[in-house]
Amino acid sequence: MSMTNYQIEQFKKLKTEVTRFMMMYQFALNELETKIEIVKEEFQFLHDYNPIEHTKSRVKSLESIMNKIGRKGIAFSLEDIKREIKDIAGLRITCSFISDIYRIRDMLQNQFNLHIFEVKDYIEHPKPNGYRSLHLLAEVPVNMSDGSESVCVEIQIRTIAMDFWASLEHKIFYKYNQSVPARLIQELKEASDSANRLDQQMERLHREISVIKENQADDTEELTRLFLNNKAFQLPQALLELGKEAE
Repeated sequence: MSMTNYQIEQFKKLKTEVTRFMMMYQFALNELETKIEIVKEEFQFLHDYNPIEHTKSRVKSLESIMNKIGRKGIAFSLEDIKREIKDIAGLRITCSFISDIYRIRDMLQNQFNLHIFEVKDYIEHPKPNGYRSLHLLAEVPVNMSDGSESVCVEIQIRTIAMDFWASLEHKIFYKYNQSVPARLIQELKEASDSANRLDQQMERLHREISVIKENQADDTEELTRLFLNNKAFQLPQALLELGKEAE
């Protein structure tokens, strides 16, 4: 049975609405990634240090969204989907040290006026399986041709060690539908604890080396000041004055 003109128009309208809906989330990620690049350049320029190792972003596929609304019993309405599903757009930021995680959170919130309306700190309070990360839900304003929209983006900020553990844990259990033996769960938890100890050790080393560098800089500045104030340093100028008198 062929489609009527009305059905064709309705299909085109739905397609346009869904396309616009998905584009909003991609534009929100583009906006956030631009802000992250500014953070990286600012740190590199002002502090000669970049706290961000790398970033990764993704927008859920339409198929993945449909599967999720089916599991959660959400009506097929773009407004309902936008209200109920908060991780359609996701940005992962991998940092060098634990302290960088909270520094970047503060910069996103304070310097870029990003509205963060939910925080889940799995670093201070890890999940039972050992998962650690800082999760933020943020509203990102997006300007479309027909108006402005506020789009939710889930931001995950973690260290290299946290990301390493989470990536391997996901690969181990990806598409594994059976119950996981308690022994393996315990081993994964121990591996997470080991990664956390490494993070804590590297954080301590980072702080100690930073203090040493600051002290060295202070010592160099003091030596320079003493050298410039030393009368012996004025000798070349005195010789120049004698040379002028001889002329």
